[in-house]
Amino acid sequence: MTWKTVNIGMLVVCLFVAAWNSLGSVRTTQNAQKNDQELSPADKQAISEFETRVKDYVKLRTEVRDKLPKLSKDSTAEQIETYRKSFEGALRTARAGAKRGDIFNTAGSNYIRRTLKTELDRKDKAELRKIVFEAENKDIPLRVNFPYPESKELTEMPPTLLLTLPQLPKEVKYRFVGRNMLLVDRDNNLIIDYMTDALP
Repeated sequence: MTWKTVNIGMLVVCLFVAAWNSLGSVRTTQNAQKNDQELSPADKQAISEFETRVKDYVKLRTEVRDKLPKLSKDSTAEQIETYRKSFEGALRTARAGAKRGDIFNTAGSNYIRRTLKTELDRKDKAELRKIVFEAENKDIPLRVNFPYPESKELTEMPPTLLLTLPQLPKEVKYRFVGRNMLLVDRDNNLIIDYMTDALP
């Protein structure tokens, strides 16, 4: 086999991957457009308000983070951990009055519950329930503005299911604890908010 043959083969693979990713992007866009068309005005309003509250949180965390001493690219593990703890503490102070429902309000929570119930077909529901209810995180106290314990397992949702839910900025993630859904900060594991009985 010559280098020329190898290079041609690699080019074909790259073109195939690019075409596949492009197709996936088109399908995602089409699905998003389809879902948007099927939403009622009330659901669109609920999603918009939910996403606005999440963005307000991200704006606050950015303001808090920008006031902290910057880490250098040569920072040690201890310095990074100190920075993370400082970030967490400063953010908790800035959100001292935070309470459950500040982001997951009633309309937004109802939409998410209905979406999860609709999207989880029998097979997916069985698989997801196995993942969620076998996770070693059931004893985690759900407290807004407190960190998710680092030692506990994180239960994530399938990517296909995430596409049906209100989209989150990169700084925030959805997580499950039992049937409950949490919003957690990616950088410091702070529980931003949570809603009960999210899963059917």
